[in-house]
Amino acid sequence: MVSTNAGAKASKQVSSMAPNPGKATILALGHAFPQQLVMQDYVVDGFMRNTNCDDPELKEKLTRLCKTTTVKTRYVVMSEEILRSYPELAQEGQPTMKQRLDISNKAVTQMATEASLACVRSWGGALSEITHLVYVSSSEARFPGGDLHLARALGLSPDVRRVMLAFTGCSGGVAGLRVAKGLAESCPGARVLLATSETTIIGFRPPSPDRPYDLVGVALFGDGAGAAVVGADPTPLERPLFELHSALQRFLPDTDKTIDGRLTEEGIKFQLGRELPNIIEANVEAFCQKLMQEHPQAAQQQRQLTYDGMFWAVHPGGPAILTKMEGRLGLDGGKLRASRSALRDFGNASSNTIVYVLENMVEEARQRSETATAAAVEECEWGLILAFGPGITFEGILARNLQAGARD
Repeated sequence: MVSTNAGAKASKQVSSMAPNPGKATILALGHAFPQQLVMQDYVVDGFMRNTNCDDPELKEKLTRLCKTTTVKTRYVVMSEEILRSYPELAQEGQPTMKQRLDISNKAVTQMATEASLACVRSWGGALSEITHLVYVSSSEARFPGGDLHLARALGLSPDVRRVMLAFTGCSGGVAGLRVAKGLAESCPGARVLLATSETTIIGFRPPSPDRPYDLVGVALFGDGAGAAVVGADPTPLERPLFELHSALQRFLPDTDKTIDGRLTEEGIKFQLGRELPNIIEANVEAFCQKLMQEHPQAAQQQRQLTYDGMFWAVHPGGPAILTKMEGRLGLDGGKLRASRSALRDFGNASSNTIVYVLENMVEEARQRSETATAAAVEECEWGLILAFGPGITFEGILARNLQAGARD
């Protein structure tokens, strides 16, 4: 597995915005990836070879999808070594759920452990100070759950209070932040470790003309893990990055089949409806407006938030979703830069991806603070953290960027 400590440099930057007493803050971020780095330019040939498929129409479709996703690189657990050990994974109609779970359960725990350790190093605290663990994954199924396996791998206290969110899909990372926020604010002194971990191996299948939508996942999704430490009332040694002000969850009636996943003997069968970007476009503004009304000065007309006056940390479900959002809300092209960069570098890594987006924002702020023209850059203090998942479920948090205007 590959982990980075990129958040450590950013978290050491002194924050110039004071958090509000009692409000949850993100104190550190971290991530980890499997060792297998996939270059998008080689996905088509590799996938067709590994699945023994020579259908020219499927190859042409996958080639087109790989270009339109805007993804350049991804990390995956699947490897030629795994396929040599489990050739049945690339064969149609084989009962392979046990094999998939054996691989996936081990991989998600390892990635979550490494992401958590990277995050704790960035935070600067000790694992013994973690009071709560929130674990998110749609890539495993077992008793006891992955939350216990992660707690044991990290050596957390047997008294750590655990919550697991399973099969929340792409909205899981923001859902995890919402749960961590509630725990941090209701338990004085709590330090909550949020970990997300996902792998596509649970749904890896050979291509079929009967399932052209499977190719979207081949072209778009990636594996990895993310982590955050969340707590209220930071100590002088802690460097909060974002304040989590208000959270909202909403499901859209009669859309539950738009993002559809079912566990079968052949693995998880997953289908994305073509109408997903349009549904998000049609409903996102009302959702954002409700969150924005949670701003403490929303009632004062002269202090109301505007779309261009906010930062946007959006889960990049795909380029069409981001483009539809920009059009509906009239956002400047740079507003979703952190999301597009995460999609380019890591693909859609399900619940993990919002962590990568937030890390990109922290790194961008750090780089701007080091430039000669940094004083001329006005950081947005308020913004939204958003994700969309099965349901269709919208998850959102009105947040403050505590690095706004920060300077070394």
